[in-house]
Amino acid sequence: MILHAFILINLIFASLAAATEDPLVSASRIAVSGMQSQSERLKVVAQNIANAEVTGKNPLEDPYRRKIIFFTNDYDEKADTILLKIDSIREDQSEFEMRYLPEHPAADSYGFVKYPNVNKIIEMADAKEAQSSFEANAASLEITKSNQLKILELMR
Repeated sequence: MILHAFILINLIFASLAAATEDPLVSASRIAVSGMQSQSERLKVVAQNIANAEVTGKNPLEDPYRRKIIFFTNDYDEKADTILLKIDSIREDQSEFEMRYLPEHPAADSYGFVKYPNVNKIIEMADAKEAQSSFEANAASLEITKSNQLKILELMR
């Protein structure tokens, strides 16, 4: 038991001497950056679903346009690791859905109304994937915290 604590303390000091963070702190940063990114992804998906039926007010006005979130890897020098960051949120340039609704105020001269390019099935799949990724990162963070507590126990 004492040998394990001695080895762990040496590992911690070695990582500090190398001017990088404790590997468990780096693991926590990675998990948190993943959770933050997936949280933002869920917000974008929720916005898309909420606006899936929002048309223009007249035939010349475009309806809501689906948003897509893009991620990038960002090198964190202090942690000596790569974190997930949001690169941008852009509008999907795919075609709008056309529905024949001649009585609608946004109908063109042929009776067609432009509806958002939001597919609720795709949005629900994106939401499920983001939720699963968030949960995986949360589980990783919990394991990291548990390991940090075990190290502290060994050092007592």
